[in-house]
Amino acid sequence: MWQYLVFPLAYLLGAFPSAWLAGRAVGVDLRTAGSGNMGATNALRLLGKRRGFTVLAADVLKGALAAWLALNTFGPWGGVSAGILALLGHSFNPFFGFKPSGKGAAAGLGVVIVLMPRETVAALAVFLLVLLIWRRVSLSSITAALTVLVAMFLLREPLPLLVFGLVGVTLLIVRHKANIERLLDGTEPKIGRKEGE
Repeated sequence: MWQYLVFPLAYLLGAFPSAWLAGRAVGVDLRTAGSGNMGATNALRLLGKRRGFTVLAADVLKGALAAWLALNTFGPWGGVSAGILALLGHSFNPFFGFKPSGKGAAAGLGVVIVLMPRETVAALAVFLLVLLIWRRVSLSSITAALTVLVAMFLLREPLPLLVFGLVGVTLLIVRHKANIERLLDGTEPKIGRKEGE
């Protein structure tokens, strides 16, 4: 029975507010500063490279740990369920009234690293290529997520992983709605700028 606690733990791992804590350490509230998003991109812009990349690593780690614990306890469906719970905890943080917080890209990467290492390689390559050419993190994140989805079907992954891909990509796109609108009208900031996301 105790093993089922891995699922609420996965949710709480996803909700761990690494960006908020990093900002608080230097007197910056990422909920209201910059884009208002509690994720690695906003942290990188407002807190500098060291703290920004620390937040990125923490967000990837919490998604990976949630998926790994459940995968090793309950198998593929457990890993997928915990991965989705971690994304929900990160995106709608219970410590801040369940309001939209992070976008889930870094936490999602952590889950994908554990569940789909082959797709991870393709997604990271696409992310870096798109970022190098267009210098927009949101566009890079969206195209990397779509790459995971396409690669899953091409590699004929089992049903649990396909379910995670569909749910995870849908959630990521929904959370990037404002970014997509700015991409379409040409106002999405490039990496290196301080405002927006």
